Amino acid sequence: MADVQLLKKRFIEIHGGTEEGIRVFHAPGRVNLIGEHTDYNGGYVFPGALTFGTTMLLRKRADDQVSLASTNFEMKKQISIKGLAYDEADDWMNYPKGVIYFLQQKGHDIGGYDVLYHGEIPNGAGLSSSASIEVVTAFGLLTAEGRDVTAAEERVQIALLSQQVENKFVGVNSGIMDQFAVAMGKKDHAILLMCDTLEYEHVPFNTGAYKIVIGNTNKRRGLVDSKYNERRSECDQAVAELQAAFPGLTLLGQLTLEQFEAEAHRIVSDTVRKRARHVVEEIDRVKRAVEVLKQDNLEAFGQLMIGSHNSLRDLYEVTGVELDTMVEEALRIPGTIGSRMTGAGFGGCTVSLVHEDSVELFKQQVGANYKERTGLTADFYVCDIGDGAVEVK
Repeated sequence: MADVQLLKKRFIEIHGGTEEGIRVFHAPGRVNLIGEHTDYNGGYVFPGALTFGTTMLLRKRADDQVSLASTNFEMKKQISIKGLAYDEADDWMNYPKGVIYFLQQKGHDIGGYDVLYHGEIPNGAGLSSSASIEVVTAFGLLTAEGRDVTAAEERVQIALLSQQVENKFVGVNSGIMDQFAVAMGKKDHAILLMCDTLEYEHVPFNTGAYKIVIGNTNKRRGLVDSKYNERRSECDQAVAELQAAFPGLTLLGQLTLEQFEAEAHRIVSDTVRKRARHVVEEIDRVKRAVEVLKQDNLEAFGQLMIGSHNSLRDLYEVTGVELDTMVEEALRIPGTIGSRMTGAGFGGCTVSLVHEDSVELFKQQVGANYKERTGLTADFYVCDIGDGAVEVK
């Protein structure tokens, strides 16, 4: 986490005054460990909160103004908390604005504040920088206004409110996974989450001598939106064709692997059948992943990660040359027991499980070979699974 004393100095440089009354909050980024493109199909995802994310410093003001600043962007602005609306020119500030707006809609009386954000999550890497900003803002403001939001049900409400900000204020049609993982994270545990019902379980994720290494391909994710919509409609088509065998079926996640195998021939298009097969098999992989982790079998978990990537490459076709190259190079390193793309695909990040003795070799060799093969320079982040949103005392 960031150096709080340095951030307090920066806060005073920007907003004036003294340290008195400054409170500090932190919300992590997240990585999805396995279970990709399952969320909108009514299946499980398996994210974990990271140990780095967004730190927010705030201090009450006597008026109804919120003064927003960030160490990551030049832009600084003072806005009234009355009549908040989305404005493209406000860029990242639309996230905190949206949080205040929806807190007001829910009847919370939010006063004026000086605020400083410090983000450690690379923008556009697919590690949920926006969810991290939303959750830390809601958690921090509610706490500063005297509400105890540490209980699980309060955190779930913060996740739901943050998703509303994303969907209805910013206008991004994202699911609940990111905000949920950021709000509900637990050190050394991943979250088995059913996105439809919000049923969840914290599952021990003891990596022992292994580290989570996130590799950012630094490939701009240009295809994501169009291909995402295409995949969703292919999944809908598979459901429609399988309804002849399962009249009540509304989502692929409602099928067992056995049911799918028995009736997959009803899906006319080979391509659509491949898409559906990925979803049903991936949900099964998540369930098996939870079982092997409960037995502390990290090697078996690594094998499931590799199976997940292969399926996303061959059946769902959302990886692309950069992600495939990075996973191939990762698996060449002795000490790597699992590697896969994470996130929507077509760029973004990979997640690998690497023995701590091999981490430096991993960064050097994967980085060099990836650059040679793609012309792009990768970034690597070595991380552990951390807690959700907290006040930093």
